[in-house]
Amino acid sequence: MRKKALLLIALFIVAILNNSCKKNQAQPVLTSSDITKVIDQMSVIMIHDITNPPLAARFFSYSCLAGYEVVSQNDKTEKSMHGVLNEYPDIKKPSFANGYNYQLSALIAMMETAGKLQPSGSTLMVKYEQTFLDSCRKIGFTDEVIDSSKHYGQAISKKIMAYAKKDKYNRISNYTRYTPLGKDSTWYPTPPAYMAPVEPYFNTIRPFTLDSSSQFKVSRPIKFSTDKQSEFYKYMQRCYKLAGSDLTPEHRTIAAFWDCNPFAVQDNGHMMIGLKKISPGAHWLGITGIVCKQTKTSFSKAMEIHTVVSIGLMDSFMCCWDEKYRSNRIRPETAIRKYIDPNWRPLLQTPPFPEYLSGHSCISSTSAVILTSYFGDSVHYTDNVEQKYGLVPRSFTSFKQAAAEAGMSRFWGGIHFEDAINSGMIQGTKVGEWVVNKVKGNK
Repeated sequence: MRKKALLLIALFIVAILNNSCKKNQAQPVLTSSDITKVIDQMSVIMIHDITNPPLAARFFSYSCLAGYEVVSQNDKTEKSMHGVLNEYPDIKKPSFANGYNYQLSALIAMMETAGKLQPSGSTLMVKYEQTFLDSCRKIGFTDEVIDSSKHYGQAISKKIMAYAKKDKYNRISNYTRYTPLGKDSTWYPTPPAYMAPVEPYFNTIRPFTLDSSSQFKVSRPIKFSTDKQSEFYKYMQRCYKLAGSDLTPEHRTIAAFWDCNPFAVQDNGHMMIGLKKISPGAHWLGITGIVCKQTKTSFSKAMEIHTVVSIGLMDSFMCCWDEKYRSNRIRPETAIRKYIDPNWRPLLQTPPFPEYLSGHSCISSTSAVILTSYFGDSVHYTDNVEQKYGLVPRSFTSFKQAAAEAGMSRFWGGIHFEDAINSGMIQGTKVGEWVVNKVKGNK
């Protein structure tokens, strides 16, 4: 009898130990590379939908915010964006949240948000999410953990979608259709597609950290003039020569590397073919992912950095677009063909919106400031973000070096005058510094 009792006690202890081991069994660990994979899938959808650069920044920012909100609720080192971002709500963890993996929930929140924000997201992102969850099962996540993580991520996504809806972007479609002013000095649609202007009212929506989209106004552009002795005419001549007949092979490479024009089309005479390319914001988020992986940045910190960069992209585009449609300056292609050489064509295809400021200069400088605040000013990395699109990787010794090259690429590509680039970098730097101070000042 005593032996039987001892045997029962032993079996009971073993059962307890087995149950304890199951509870304490280490779950698979997700990394910054998993965040990059979700960002890459979002880029695939944006390319499919031909998403314009400012709107792409909006998609990235809210999707990353959804992921970061989950992280901030579960990692004490990461603080909520409540009180940091304009009108950002105090989101509570759902009462039912239990048995989840917060990293998995964060990625699901990103995917759920992206699926609702992007036109093709409801189909393409759903398929990707299912494939992703299948891969999670293979690395050790149980169905119970996956289901709990999914419900948690979906709940947070709904909160972020409600926040996104209040930024008033949905009102833009009700505004009066923008019409070119028709003056000699102002923007006019450019060949080959002569597209309508993109996002003329982007400055009217709610920014994330800015007081307003006009907060960081820069100096007015060089005054338009057809006088051959004027400064503007000299700007035209420099662009005509240096981005034309005198364009070097290296400058061609730089221009192509930073093109990132989702509107590019190829005119084959009887039809036009769209050329698939990612947006400038997607390129900088790609750089973010490269450096997070290179520096072995933790999942939580990487989610923070991706979120802050995407917020910076959004606010930087808002400032830039505010100036674009205020100054409304003519593009080099239009001016040079009209006043210097009717047969001149830029290396890059001119995007469909006014010239001043250079958007790539703005958002690249903003991104560089933010990334420098996290990683320092001497990070060596190789940018292979667009290798899949046939571009040879380029190496840089700092984010600011990359941003400066991205800015000048617009001059070599023949789509911007130099003052638009210089002023764009000034504005972008100010936005970046503002975003860093807002976010890090509240951490």
